[in-house]
Amino acid sequence: MAQTFPVPVTLDEPVRAYFGANLATEITANQTYIIGFGFDGTACFRKGTRYGPNGLRAVSEDIESYSPYQDDDLEAYDFQDLGNLQLGESTDVEQQWQRASDDFNAVFEPIDLAANNIKVLTLGGEHSISYAPIVKYLKQYPDLVLLHLDAHADLRDGFSGYHYSHASIIRRALDHFGPEHELIQYGIRSGTREEYQYMREHKTIRTSRKDFLDSVAAIAKNRPIYLTLDLDYFDPSFLPGTGTPEPGGEDFHSFISLIKLLRERNLVGADVVELSPEIDPTGNSDVFAAKVVRELLLVLEGARS
Repeated sequence: MAQTFPVPVTLDEPVRAYFGANLATEITANQTYIIGFGFDGTACFRKGTRYGPNGLRAVSEDIESYSPYQDDDLEAYDFQDLGNLQLGESTDVEQQWQRASDDFNAVFEPIDLAANNIKVLTLGGEHSISYAPIVKYLKQYPDLVLLHLDAHADLRDGFSGYHYSHASIIRRALDHFGPEHELIQYGIRSGTREEYQYMREHKTIRTSRKDFLDSVAAIAKNRPIYLTLDLDYFDPSFLPGTGTPEPGGEDFHSFISLIKLLRERNLVGADVVELSPEIDPTGNSDVFAAKVVRELLLVLEGARS
């Protein structure tokens, strides 16, 4: 019988839609779990990403579960949704972030993800929410490749008074890097001079689609990969519903090129952040993001078959 891990904290129930249809109260082996972290307290331009997780879930019932790009269907899999992490009653931004991050750790810290073949897809929320899942995966996998898709470098050592700012998530992740961890960044088109100097000096940035996809293709097929995807990676003409849009981004088909490579590799976890549903009243951004999540779920689940 598979080992089970009861969820030790109280989670908010998500919108019941396709991504949130199978609600879980315990963790079992050989499963993919969705968890929402709807926080936007350090957002410095446009807020609203706290509504991202349920915005994704709500629109998911209106998209097909079948992906023609992967010739695969979510209906074939039994992934589970844990709901949303709670921010608590405090009005202090850092305390809210810490409460939810602590609860993420309470759920997953006792679990050996690799040994139990468990994968986690975290839905944001602003990019600072990625800290807890990224650190968990770095601890779990000493040779992890961290793929960072984003319009922004996120390498500042704190921003606007927040050590764990959305603009500092990759810098904070690097605090936990071991000698065999690797960072690959693509889509970056905004940052400070110092951030660009770091990326060039450490050769983390890829400046063309070909170089990026070639770098992913060169990753050994059994090497663990974690993807942190800020949706402002995509051009705002395709996905305007995000807090800090930047012109010059990628399109959906370039993402599918990545998906096809990841399908043949060892994607062990991911997060998708920075959807702000209310910024785009057409709802097109929500649909775009939901299809991104569909493709990632299929990669995470398809690797088991």
